[in-house]
Amino acid sequence: MKKIVTTLSIFLFFLISNLSYADGDGYVTISPAQPTQSGDKIEVVEVFWYACPHCFDFEPHISKWLESKPDDVEFRRMPGIFRKNWIPHAKAYFTADKLGALDAIHAPLFDAIHKQKKKIHDDDSIKKFFVKHGVDKSDFTKAYESDEVQTKVKQAFVMGQRYKLTGVPAVIVNGKYMVSGSTAGSFENVLKVIDQLVDKERASTTNE
Repeated sequence: MKKIVTTLSIFLFFLISNLSYADGDGYVTISPAQPTQSGDKIEVVEVFWYACPHCFDFEPHISKWLESKPDDVEFRRMPGIFRKNWIPHAKAYFTADKLGALDAIHAPLFDAIHKQKKKIHDDDSIKKFFVKHGVDKSDFTKAYESDEVQTKVKQAFVMGQRYKLTGVPAVIVNGKYMVSGSTAGSFENVLKVIDQLVDKERASTTNE
């Protein structure tokens, strides 16, 4: 009997999730809407944390979505910062971006933490990881400690507050909507909801 109740509960959960999505939900409206950095394009921002297992699981999904990203969409990533110990990973992302080393660092850092179970969580271990992946030690230090990286970290923290984020991974569409596995029901549905919201924003621009 207990097994049947559990099965029914799981079934009802997915049924409700699918009905919610079919009714046009699956996202949270951000109020007030926040500014974007994409100019005339529709902005899609992935908020993540390198140590988050759900963010690691989401990466293949967002990477697949990027393969057919519409030309009028501008995609960027933003590290989430909920606690002080998240700051080194945020600095790692912005340092890799500043050095043009995201291809060498972003996915490999996720893999090192989650597949290889490496403890890469502070300034020293992050520095060693960058050097191991071909980044000059002095170039790393200069970028990692730069005012530009510090400023971007502060901006990421502020935007996380403005988006009213409560967890990661999360995707922000045009500063107006937040989509996550929790709101959409699954990572597969997250991509569907992103497309739905992009279409909505595109239509609103056309009708202006």
